[in-house]
Amino acid sequence: MTTLEGKPAEPEKVFIFNQEKCTGCMECNVVCAFSHFGVADFNKSYISIIPDPNKQFYFIGIHCAHCDDPICKASCPVNAIIKDEKTGLVFIDSLKCIGCQFCIVACPISQPRFDIERRVAVKCDFCKSFNYDPRCVKFCPTGALKILPREEARKLAQSFRGIK
Repeated sequence: MTTLEGKPAEPEKVFIFNQEKCTGCMECNVVCAFSHFGVADFNKSYISIIPDPNKQFYFIGIHCAHCDDPICKASCPVNAIIKDEKTGLVFIDSLKCIGCQFCIVACPISQPRFDIERRVAVKCDFCKSFNYDPRCVKFCPTGALKILPREEARKLAQSFRGIK
């Protein structure tokens, strides 16, 4: 894929969560909520770290996957959800959002969240206001969160599942 200028397009990037490295410290939650809302409130964070019910002292990171074909986008009746074809990132236009919450119901991991104060759906924007340098990744003390090109992340995920 190339840009309009004929240069190679930068590959789409996604989050990778390494369960083996996560200690459950919740630093990613705190920094996410503080960066976006100015408060250290786990309920406002765009990433959730929950205990793994199958492994003691292990955690599961739940975060927006910025899907190839986002079901949240397809479910929005007012086209308030946009997938940037250049970066692969999925955004919610809060000026268009009517707060119906269809995107939250449609997402298999319920990653769009409802902002009660603003009455709109919100989700991870890859820290757009920080020049797409996600704070959760930057401040994770163990390196459990990483950003990889989508294809590399897909291959890594398949290797974890034993798929070739």
